[in-house]
Amino acid sequence: MKINFQYTALILLLATFQFSSAQKEGEDLGNEVVNVVKPYAPTISDAFKIKETPSLEDEDNSKKEEIKYNIFSFPVASTFTPSKGRAAAVDKTAQERLFKNYVTLAIGNYGNANAELFVTENVGESGYIGGMLRHFSSQGGIKDLVLEDKFSNSALDLTYGYKQSNLSWTADLGYQHQIYYWYGVQQDYFGVPDPAKYDGVDAQHTFHNFYLGSKLALNDSFFKEASFKFNRFWDSFDSAENRFYIKPSFDFTINDTKIKTDLIVDYVGGDFSNNYDDTGAIKYGYTNFGVHPSFVINRSDWTIDLGAAAFYSLDLENSNNKFFVYPEINASLKVVGDLMIFYAGAEGGLDQNSYRDLSNQNPFVSPTLSIAPTDRQYDIFAGLKGKLSSAVSYNVRGSYTSEKNKALFLVNQLPDVGVGFLSDFKGYQLGNSFQLAYDDVKTISFFGELKADFTKNVAFGVNATFNSYKTDAQQEAWNLPALKLATTVDVNITPKWYAGASLFFVGERKDLIQYGIGGTDIATLDSYLDANAHVGFKYNERWTAFLKLNNIANQAYEKWLNYPVQQFQVMLGANYKFDF
Repeated sequence: MKINFQYTALILLLATFQFSSAQKEGEDLGNEVVNVVKPYAPTISDAFKIKETPSLEDEDNSKKEEIKYNIFSFPVASTFTPSKGRAAAVDKTAQERLFKNYVTLAIGNYGNANAELFVTENVGESGYIGGMLRHFSSQGGIKDLVLEDKFSNSALDLTYGYKQSNLSWTADLGYQHQIYYWYGVQQDYFGVPDPAKYDGVDAQHTFHNFYLGSKLALNDSFFKEASFKFNRFWDSFDSAENRFYIKPSFDFTINDTKIKTDLIVDYVGGDFSNNYDDTGAIKYGYTNFGVHPSFVINRSDWTIDLGAAAFYSLDLENSNNKFFVYPEINASLKVVGDLMIFYAGAEGGLDQNSYRDLSNQNPFVSPTLSIAPTDRQYDIFAGLKGKLSSAVSYNVRGSYTSEKNKALFLVNQLPDVGVGFLSDFKGYQLGNSFQLAYDDVKTISFFGELKADFTKNVAFGVNATFNSYKTDAQQEAWNLPALKLATTVDVNITPKWYAGASLFFVGERKDLIQYGIGGTDIATLDSYLDANAHVGFKYNERWTAFLKLNNIANQAYEKWLNYPVQQFQVMLGANYKFDF
């Protein structure tokens, strides 16, 4: 029989406790024998694991011996002499000398001539004056034309500037003179082209513009800057226009938030001596008052520019006053640092149209325009921009724009050939000039751009724009292309030689031909490709010679209906830099 000592000890303990209790109560329990029989079943808990590092109770074993080190130094004879270090060679680029003045002259085929003169000089310690004279002209020579196609564009700009640490101020004064010819007649409408039919037709028109402007900027002031400009524009048909624009800017801080506020006053007014049918004069005048507050929120990788613009437009001729409110929101998020930045926003505005601005876009407009502002209700956009590498950047964007009363160029009506001679009509009344057609236009646009500086001597860029238009009253978005492409490359071949090239593609556009005898036709202007190149040689720091080649593909494409351009053009010129 095997006795489990654990159980036996437990029973004895209980018995002792019970017996003690019984004795205290005076009870006699008697004698009883208890036999416990159970086979011994060892468990893992009975084993005791020996520690790898046992604790030592011997104090002598825990004492550490103190070790002392002694170093004996003695000189060692040596004949080694280290060579002196040299800085690594760095490619140094000679700093190009900057000159304050230059003159450029160039001539080419078609009797083309280009001249520029720029001069500037310091006045006192903080001031300077500058002036620029520009001229570009051509003697014409486009094939198969029956009217003259010369043109000339000359301008003189003068500037005075003053700058100190807390203030800068500039004043500008200038004059521009332009001469063009309405040479784009539809010859097949008048029968077999015969230059004699056009005897006595004066298709020349002239533009003049005088302007005066100024800009003031202050530091450490709630009044940040102000700019204004006045233009007086007139032509050779007794048309005249005044344009006045002023824009002061302020910065206010409210609850630690800086609020920028722009105030805008934009006035345009003018008159045309006759409308297209010679039945009366045209007068127009608009004054737009605007306010544009905005503030910026920076949160980690987010930057948000919140604002709004409000305009009150006074129609001075028709008393048709209107109030407009537009969103002005721009937000950007650094998705991957500067490598990928997402941006989005919504903008709008009241765009003031003017005779001068429209003639700069299309110099063949007639002096019979109906001028009115364009209500750009909203332009909602989103895109990505950033860098593919340290030398390559990109930008892609999509947008949806809604514009009310958008100005579209539309060719003027052809005359009734059964009435009188061609010389009886004014130079712009032969269906060879352009009017304005206003319509509500919605545009879906996609834009992509890639720029690369492969090395410090090679730069490349390409961009493309695709537009889809939806008009309200007009059949088409007249003279607006659906596709535009452009690419440029510039190369420094050697320190003295440089070259570059550019390529432009414009898709098809549509215009509406209106016949004087009744009826209309939609005309499609073919897409065109314009390739250009230039090469230059820097003879020294002052003299540079260059050669320019334009329209290398030799296309007689039409930028406007019945207006072919000059074909392959060559210009040779030189530039000279100097100081007084």
